[in-house]
Amino acid sequence: MRKNLVIAIDGYSSCGKSTLAKALAKKLGFIYIDSGAMYRAVTLYFIRNKVDVNDPEAVIDALQHIELNFHSRDYQSHITLNGEEVSEEIRQMPVSEYVSEVSANKQVRREMVKQQQRMGKSKNIVMDGRDIGTTVFKDAQVKFFMTADPKIRAERRFREMQSKGDTTTSLEDVFENLAHRDYADTTRKESPLTRAEDAIILDNTNLTESEQLAFASEMVHQHLP
Repeated sequence: MRKNLVIAIDGYSSCGKSTLAKALAKKLGFIYIDSGAMYRAVTLYFIRNKVDVNDPEAVIDALQHIELNFHSRDYQSHITLNGEEVSEEIRQMPVSEYVSEVSANKQVRREMVKQQQRMGKSKNIVMDGRDIGTTVFKDAQVKFFMTADPKIRAERRFREMQSKGDTTTSLEDVFENLAHRDYADTTRKESPLTRAEDAIILDNTNLTESEQLAFASEMVHQHLP
């Protein structure tokens, strides 16, 4: 039986998983780990170094040269790729368009799962992603599965990108990208996106951030001793 506490948050792209996970971790005093950022950082490395995701030897070699770390600043979680802060760059469209393909790679997923499990061995954590409750931490004490209307998700992501200075990507581009990622995430052979049987469904189509935090907090208190 796991002694430290793990809260797993899975769900579709742009459902607000990271927003909820950060807020919940802060409220509980847990460590927040953004697994999606890890896959995005690997994708960025592959793009920069022209790594062919369909070449197993190239992928294995590349993974040996990737070091990922998280650190907190201004109450936010930031990720470094080989010592370089890449939290903003990994959210740009070139990475978004390629991340599902990289994430579906067997070698990449296995390496990231190892790193994630290592991070969650001894500390109380909140981790969000696609396969946290089904693969990474099947024994997590509390699991959430987040969903929302696709149009609402696209609008949220579009506003986020605009707020960060992206004026070239259209709402239609974002909607198509999310549809592509949903298909890729749910149909891949290696750890596809699916709801764990014991996961609590959280549809936040019509919820504010404070409302979804209140709901999640209540569920956590009901399920944890």
